[in-house]
Amino acid sequence: MNPIRQPGERSLVVVDALDGMARAGRVETRRGSFAVPCFMPVGTRGAVRALSSDDLERTGVEVMLANTYHLALRPGVEVIAELGGVHGFTGWGGHVLTDSGGFQGYSLPSKVDRDGITFKSIYDGSSFRLTPETAVRAQELLNADIQMVLDVCPALPASSEVVRGAMRTTLEWAERSREAHSLADQAIFGIVQGGVDEDLRSECAQRTAALDFDGYGIGGLSVGEARDEMLMALAAAARELPEDRPRYLMGVGDPLSLVEAVALGVDMFDCVAPTRTARHGTALTSAGRISLRNAKYAKDPRPVDESCTCLTCSTVSRAYLRHLLLVSEPTVLRLLTVHNLAWMMLLMREVRCAINEGTLKALRSRIASAWERQPLTGRSAGGPPSGCREAQEG
Repeated sequence: MNPIRQPGERSLVVVDALDGMARAGRVETRRGSFAVPCFMPVGTRGAVRALSSDDLERTGVEVMLANTYHLALRPGVEVIAELGGVHGFTGWGGHVLTDSGGFQGYSLPSKVDRDGITFKSIYDGSSFRLTPETAVRAQELLNADIQMVLDVCPALPASSEVVRGAMRTTLEWAERSREAHSLADQAIFGIVQGGVDEDLRSECAQRTAALDFDGYGIGGLSVGEARDEMLMALAAAARELPEDRPRYLMGVGDPLSLVEAVALGVDMFDCVAPTRTARHGTALTSAGRISLRNAKYAKDPRPVDESCTCLTCSTVSRAYLRHLLLVSEPTVLRLLTVHNLAWMMLLMREVRCAINEGTLKALRSRIASAWERQPLTGRSAGGPPSGCREAQEG
């Protein structure tokens, strides 16, 4: 296994090819490495809903995201530590990235102060508190390969005062997290905030990069702003981040937003939308998303996507999947989740191939023609998300 890069030793991301600012390569961790650009499914409570670890592996997933807030409440990070950390507990042999709980400070009942976030547990109503130090310690006990610092994620639109305050607190917490982190072989990523203000994004990225994290998350986007606003803010942050560290756009999985972010130099993505929409009967295809509950699929013998070779597309028809949905047969949850994740993995392979061949512009055009009018999003402007990185389900 490759050891984690220590400050001043070597890059955590190895870039094999460039197409403009887009890059293809691998991120190296103590567990080995994974290909980037990559998409990470969300396993909020240590599992991607309806799937086993074997299912994840078969679809080509290399990295799963788990959530510190939820695992700290149930079953508790100490229990997971005793059972071999998140890998031993879940039986997942791939990489794990843990979110810090900062997003739950935005999406769940909570109170943010300069020292941390106080929550009302969604399970029993008890008080639960995270500080930069306790979030780091919890993720060390979970023993994830990559952990994220605790941050403040403001809803958008928001006043300049609110956005600047969230940025200031996030930077203070980043310093405290860096100081608290003691697990030498575990990577820790800082997080860039700043709303859709390009100057604030640039400033926050510069100051976060100065703390020399192993990688950098770009948070606080896809929370109510338009795609153009998101991409401008993203570009302002990305150009200030070190070229030898991974860049991770948090909570974005819409195919068009994803490929546009790759073109700006982003390496990693997560979003609950592909798996959540699968459970509601929506499938991802090369022509865009389709709702299999629609009556026009009642006698459709075709697979979900004829270009996909996943278990679902190789064995069952659209007509059968529609039947399972209409009779509420639980089997369909697995079948459609397997397909949607396999489709996302296929998309990321196409992105990496396009970067290697210098054809990303053509791929972006093709994705735009299929997805611009029907984006795969689950967040609503000005309020908590109902899809991407949803607070209570993965």
